[in-house]
Amino acid sequence: MEFETVIGLEVHSQLLTKSKMFCACSADYSSAEPNTHVCPVCLGMPGVMPVINKKALEYTAMTALALHCEIPEYSKFDRKNYPYPDLMKGYQISQYDAPIGVGGWLEVKVDSATRRIGITRVHLEEDTAKLTHRNESGGEPYSLVDVNRAGTPLMEIVGEPDIRSPEEARQYLVNLRAILQFLGVSSGNMEEGSFRCDANISIREPGGALSSKVEVKNMNSFKAVFRALEFEQRRQRDVVESGGRVEQETRGWVDDRGVTVSQRSKEYAHDYRYFPEPDLPPLSFSRSWVQEIEALLPELPIAKRDRFIAEYGLSEYDAGLLTSSKSMSVFFERCVALSGSQSGKKQAKVISNWMTGELFRLLNANDIDIEASKVTPEHLVGMIGKIDDGTLSVSAAKVVCEDMFNTGRKADEIIAERGLSQISDTKEIEDIIDRVIADNPQPVADFKQGKEKAQGFLVGQIMRLTKGRANPALVNKLLRERLEG
Repeated sequence: MEFETVIGLEVHSQLLTKSKMFCACSADYSSAEPNTHVCPVCLGMPGVMPVINKKALEYTAMTALALHCEIPEYSKFDRKNYPYPDLMKGYQISQYDAPIGVGGWLEVKVDSATRRIGITRVHLEEDTAKLTHRNESGGEPYSLVDVNRAGTPLMEIVGEPDIRSPEEARQYLVNLRAILQFLGVSSGNMEEGSFRCDANISIREPGGALSSKVEVKNMNSFKAVFRALEFEQRRQRDVVESGGRVEQETRGWVDDRGVTVSQRSKEYAHDYRYFPEPDLPPLSFSRSWVQEIEALLPELPIAKRDRFIAEYGLSEYDAGLLTSSKSMSVFFERCVALSGSQSGKKQAKVISNWMTGELFRLLNANDIDIEASKVTPEHLVGMIGKIDDGTLSVSAAKVVCEDMFNTGRKADEIIAERGLSQISDTKEIEDIIDRVIADNPQPVADFKQGKEKAQGFLVGQIMRLTKGRANPALVNKLLRERLEG
């Protein structure tokens, strides 16, 4: 049977404010001892009064505007009631029917097809505490509660069910994270939990009714989201094709097993018993305030991508890679600036090639962001300069690049220690050419009979003897002179 996959994503992103959402406790808790960034407000003590974090409102409005949302004149906070042990008050202060942003969109491009994915709403709430579950041998299982995270400003971006494949879902998240990073409102770190995604997925026959919606949780990387949705769409299709019925439920992704598992039945909105938060005033956004927030918007990924194409002559693909995160685009433009008088479209393209080629390979193989790389813009530009002045061949530069990545040393030091400098001495290369010609009479004869490929074989022999250090252009020039002489 043919099925269509229907996916909607709910993304939670912690905001980079100094204090928590409704109190003055520091929001920088990641390296703090448990339960040290707490106060009566975030502990949910009786009689305390929350106060709205103004910067969190601004960051949420900036995000909504960057996602082409409307900012309504009226908004409010609500109480969302559910009995989980990570909620200190027994409820979460969130937003329900009057969010900060509504009706936006985000573009994704998969297989050369660009589609707009609708954004239902952008709203603001507080994060929960963190539970650590222990099950030590010989004892009863138990859980520890760390309240440091409770009350951290948490922005939720709810997408329309417009996504039709796991790859579109992955691209949506990549693009959304880039926007948040360019805005400076979130770190976008999925591994640390500051950028979290829940996915709602259903299937249907083309033109038919949707199956029950399944929510998938516990995905902490783009790869995990893709794999979880791939598995879940197959699982739902298998259920339907075998005559079963997909149950509405929440399922968790188990990364090491590559499966989703049932966790609980899925709640409906009325199960949360929303009602307006009585301790916080409603919000009124003037048009002038919205315009002030809009004026704060920086150059966003799509605009930067288009500028990279126009200004540096990059391909759309390369420019897209270089603007897939703020750190990547900053690294690239720093490299271009360091190139100085050599900067321009040609040099920018060389820098792009090294970044999207060898450097990306090393980053992906080690699963780290470019910000954590030991290769700095100064390192990369210095290495490219050694290629430009003839000190280093391209093949040797790849060796240097990997050494820089592993050790953080500069190109000069690596070249000197490993003897990687390019041989450009004419007399030295001519002596090696004479040796190769003497040792390979048949390829020499083939060349003189018009077989051009024979020259490539002889060049290969020269490069082998010099361990790749001979200047390729000079080798080809001098070899041809010898063979035609």
